[in-house]
Amino acid sequence: AIAKALVARGDEVWGTSRDPERVPKLRGLHPARMDLRDRHSIREAFDAALREAGRFDVVINNAGSGSFGPAEYFSSEVMADEFQVLVLGQIEIVRLALAALRSQERGLIINITSLASRLPLPFMAAYNAAKAAMASFTMSIQLELDGSNIRIVDLQPADIRTSFNDAVRKIEFEDPRYDSRARKTWNTVEQNLKAAPPPELVARHVIRLIDDPNPPPRVTVGDFFQSRIAPLVFRLLPQSLRLWGLKKYYGI
Repeated sequence: AIAKALVARGDEVWGTSRDPERVPKLRGLHPARMDLRDRHSIREAFDAALREAGRFDVVINNAGSGSFGPAEYFSSEVMADEFQVLVLGQIEIVRLALAALRSQERGLIINITSLASRLPLPFMAAYNAAKAAMASFTMSIQLELDGSNIRIVDLQPADIRTSFNDAVRKIEFEDPRYDSRARKTWNTVEQNLKAAPPPELVARHVIRLIDDPNPPPRVTVGDFFQSRIAPLVFRLLPQSLRLWGLKKYYGI
């Protein structure tokens, strides 16, 4: 949705995928093969795209990966893979982007994290933790870049109606203590996603950030309750009430 919105207004976009054939065939959209699990692939794709483009004005991190199941059954391999895709691979892109943008002394990096970094989803501990790590990393750079013409934004979507759930990895476990609560949570997650705003909403926010000469450091995108009311209320509540509220929200 972001790429389509950008090329529709005349921007040139280099879109990455492990399989470049999955990148839509659109005028102004250039496919680039990139695997966030492979550091060499990241650098090769970035450098090749930069050579072809000549310069980048905006770099957007928008990788998605999720695993669902009780946290105590997440293997170290699953946790490491989630962090590689959602944190370490994207940090490598940020490092490459900063080096490229430094040479022109201006530019914008948008890291699309998640509202789950502040309001975690039950049974998605790896995803929550990885998004929180990326949000914290982004804020750290914002502190360090103070006074620079390079901007970095943490864009945090709430539920957005995409096919994300279809690709979520289900962790196998046999534990009756979790069966009912995991099932209820997944049903709520599915219902929320079906009723959520479309991805074009995020695309419109991205365009606003690009056109803003002084974009805000963090933006939350989603329906009114999730993106406005819930974060405000939760910020004022003690941890015990936050936990109680989230349990009630997911029916567990």
